[in-house]
Amino acid sequence: MSLPDTNTILRTYLLTQDDLTDLVSTRIYCPRAPENASLPNVTFFTRGGRSTPYIPDLPSPSVQIDCWADDLIEAREVYRALYDALQGIQNVAVGSNTILSAIEEVHGQDLVDIDIPGRFRVLSFWEIMIK
Repeated sequence: MSLPDTNTILRTYLLTQDDLTDLVSTRIYCPRAPENASLPNVTFFTRGGRSTPYIPDLPSPSVQIDCWADDLIEAREVYRALYDALQGIQNVAVGSNTILSAIEEVHGQDLVDIDIPGRFRVLSFWEIMIK
């Protein structure tokens, strides 16, 4: 058994979520948005997580997800759509894989990007179990 590509599985799933894609279209990027990417968008990357040697093909990554926009109200709207798409899902088929569960680890935090003026984001962390 090989380890599933959790980043591709998560992006594929998010692109099927109409309430989210109505806001960001296909602008869901891993690990970061391209330079000068249009807003709003979503970026995410795996920041660690848990695995077990007894079930090697069942990773449970911890994923940082950022919802970006040019104002905080819109960034929060994107975050709410993301939250609705992920929080508490169970046994969702994504191609030949399954998202067994998704649970928010840290609730969305409103942040202003000090390096890029006019960019706002809502930062959240998720535990996602994939098979």
